[in-house]
Amino acid sequence: MVDAHRTFVIVGGGLAGAKAAETLRAEGFTGRVILIGDERDHPYERPPLSKGYLTGGEERGSVFAQEPAWYAGAQVELHLGQAVTAVDRDARCVLLGDGTSLRYDKLLLATGAEPRRLDIPGTDLAGVHHLRRLAHADRLRQVLAALGRDNGHLVIAGAGWIGLEVAAAARGYGAEVTVVEAEATPLHQVIGPELGQLFADLHRDHGVRFHFGARLTEITGQDGMVLSARTDDGEEHPAHDVLAAIGAAPRTALAEAAGLALADRSEGGGIAVDASLRTSDPDIFAAGDVAAFPLTGWGGQRADRRVRVEHWANALNGGPAAARAMLGQDVTYDRVPYFFSDQYDLGLEYSGWAPPGSYDQVVVRGDAGKKEFVAFWLKDRRVLAGMNVNVWDVTEHIQRLIRSGEPQDLDALADPNVPLASLGG
Repeated sequence: MVDAHRTFVIVGGGLAGAKAAETLRAEGFTGRVILIGDERDHPYERPPLSKGYLTGGEERGSVFAQEPAWYAGAQVELHLGQAVTAVDRDARCVLLGDGTSLRYDKLLLATGAEPRRLDIPGTDLAGVHHLRRLAHADRLRQVLAALGRDNGHLVIAGAGWIGLEVAAAARGYGAEVTVVEAEATPLHQVIGPELGQLFADLHRDHGVRFHFGARLTEITGQDGMVLSARTDDGEEHPAHDVLAAIGAAPRTALAEAAGLALADRSEGGGIAVDASLRTSDPDIFAAGDVAAFPLTGWGGQRADRRVRVEHWANALNGGPAAARAMLGQDVTYDRVPYFFSDQYDLGLEYSGWAPPGSYDQVVVRGDAGKKEFVAFWLKDRRVLAGMNVNVWDVTEHIQRLIRSGEPQDLDALADPNVPLASLGG
């Protein structure tokens, strides 16, 4: 039986919210659990949207975090297709778009992020896309199949993870693909220039064209349909469809309007939380893409700053951590950031956090030319991040090296004959 005297409300119908609800019940919470999502679909995982589901390798039903029937069985009240318009901290309630007011004892904000928009002429044309939600993937999957059948052209703005994964999916359907990127290499803000060229070569080998050092300035069209995409260096690329993949912004409007503390833009923005994922209001927590949590000093990193991580593992682990903290448990959220990607026959896992400027060298173990290696980003010989490419079962060892913060023997780190498990950490 549900004890109606205590109510925990979760705002956000993504993986973090779903896992928080699951954890509350698994930990024995008997009060009301209310999960509110502004999409009509049940909570789902986002990686398949640019990977297996988009490529056609996975069915739509495989993306959901739980079977739809689970929520009723666990007595989790769902409000789908509903937007939360305000959080009243004094009254401890949330206001929905239909005027409904829901009281809470504890509140979790798992509002995620929204794709950044192209601020150029032509974005109102029918063939301009974003990829963040399941509905976007439903549409884009049909578009890529049609482009492949008709030898159509897709222009992608941005060579980050989403841009590259969609490029790979599009080539799998047979579409022509051009990627426009302001930096000199793909993935510059994540892995830096040292390994970006590897991904440029990978995609070129599969027929993708790159236009580096440029930004889109206009999308031209006729009768409401896309005809081409122009860049700031005067180039014009034929296009039937355009994908904006220029990053995402945390959905902080609710938190900001409620007066909660936000993280600085230099830390990725988002809702500022402590190590237990508690916001500046002791009854409100945040998890997933929207939360900016403290670094814990691993890898020799400064422990006095925050980081915001927009990846699956952060939602998977952050939702349960926040749920336990809401229950009053002693929680320290100190997960090493982790994500994975699949592009053609290349699979990778990345652990840590090492944006350009934070490291002083990159060490490669294995053969990068054969796309079978592990790369390490280091500062003062301490491992900040590691990426294993087509090398498996090493993530635990990489994360141990990151957590240790110990200086490493660089020759041993680069030698595939030296087991990673034997290195200091």
